[in-house]
Amino acid sequence: MAKNLLQSKIFSCSGQFKNQLLLTCGIICQLILGSITTSFAQTNVIQKLNAYMEGQYKINRFSGNVLIVKNNAVLMHRAFGQADLEWNVANTTDTKFGLASISKQFTAVAVLQLVDKGALTLQDRLSKFFPGYPHGENISIHMILTHTAGLPLDFEELYLSSTELNKDTVLNYIKSLPLQFQPGNGLAYSNVGYYLLGQIIEKVSGSSLSDFLKNNIFEPAGMKNTGLNSNERIIVKLARSYLRTDANFLKNPYINWEVNTGLDGMYATASDLFKFNKALHGGKLLSDNLKTKMFTHYNKAYPDGKFLDTYGYGIFINPYFNQGHQMFTHSGGYFGVMTTMDYYPKDDLFITVLSNNESESHWIAYGLAGIMFGKQVETPYKHIEKKIDPRLLTNYIGKFGDVEFIKKENKLVIKKGEVVLVPESNNRFFRKDLPDRTYEFVQPKGQRNNLLISTKGGVRDTVYRK
Repeated sequence: MAKNLLQSKIFSCSGQFKNQLLLTCGIICQLILGSITTSFAQTNVIQKLNAYMEGQYKINRFSGNVLIVKNNAVLMHRAFGQADLEWNVANTTDTKFGLASISKQFTAVAVLQLVDKGALTLQDRLSKFFPGYPHGENISIHMILTHTAGLPLDFEELYLSSTELNKDTVLNYIKSLPLQFQPGNGLAYSNVGYYLLGQIIEKVSGSSLSDFLKNNIFEPAGMKNTGLNSNERIIVKLARSYLRTDANFLKNPYINWEVNTGLDGMYATASDLFKFNKALHGGKLLSDNLKTKMFTHYNKAYPDGKFLDTYGYGIFINPYFNQGHQMFTHSGGYFGVMTTMDYYPKDDLFITVLSNNESESHWIAYGLAGIMFGKQVETPYKHIEKKIDPRLLTNYIGKFGDVEFIKKENKLVIKKGEVVLVPESNNRFFRKDLPDRTYEFVQPKGQRNNLLISTKGGVRDTVYRK
């Protein structure tokens, strides 16, 4: 209609002005049609995102919050499930969630801010801050940030059981734990390392970790709903966390939040995480030089399949699940909580999924990103077991990509971890514990089965028999 109206005006003109008007009209029409096409495409994507999350909620019992922002436009900000099951209080978009290991990204930024101020260096040794720490003279801040220091994995046997802890008690305990390897000669995740970084921040800055983060990160980024958890303080709108079982949920166990910091311990809303991401990448929190250091691969000498070997400082850079797009990410998980915060800088796409009932936030975010990138993503559905002839399983034995399948007691099993797969058709299987993992074996005409279509978070991936 718009095009016909413009054409009727052109017919009364002539010469050069007519040609110029025709050109202008064509550009306007293209802009109008392009805008309509873009609007329809975006509406279709939003519908797919919503259908996917409805499936995660209704089928997989997702509880939590989802925020997706593309080019500063919010495509989804939704809450699902309950913040408090006992009182039947629903999650809302301003519910606060425990962040688990996403906290490490904040710890890393805080350390780098102190480096920027000249208060410490990345080559400073652990012994400088904790005299007498075993092997401390060989462990640098850089090693701790990149998980190459060899420090122990965790000290959860303390913070999950004791109400009477202080910093000296914790330090003496973790000093007694053996190294995982000699400093600088390996790669292994260490919560202990990030706990020590939190303590170093306090020692160097002269303030509590809570106050340092508030003054140097939360307030500059405009984060008004973020902080450190507490066993005593009332935190308004903080979701309770629940352990997941096959049929029900259990209360989260006790955690001593006074010492579970640096590695963990933070809470935030999804909106605040977006503000942090925007402030970090927008240059409000770190200089360009320190940002470059934060987002650099340091662990290539210890390849592990593009996971921890992609770590920078408190961040994963293009891990194996980046879907071919530049990606910065960190996930977290502890009893009752699973979280992820993903940013695709070249696409200006931000996705965070925060769960308070151990829903697989990292793979849900993976599925949502797949939809955004135009991939074929399955909406969660109820899997129904089907009895099949066990002789068929012989066709599926072998290695497909990095996954090896074996037959055991008339069942198809993933060899690593001995994960039993459940058939839902003659050639399609799923994991009962993780129903978003499916495995469909396809036999091209005239050939033996040599193709596997697997899904994680609903995203389809095709691999061949080796």
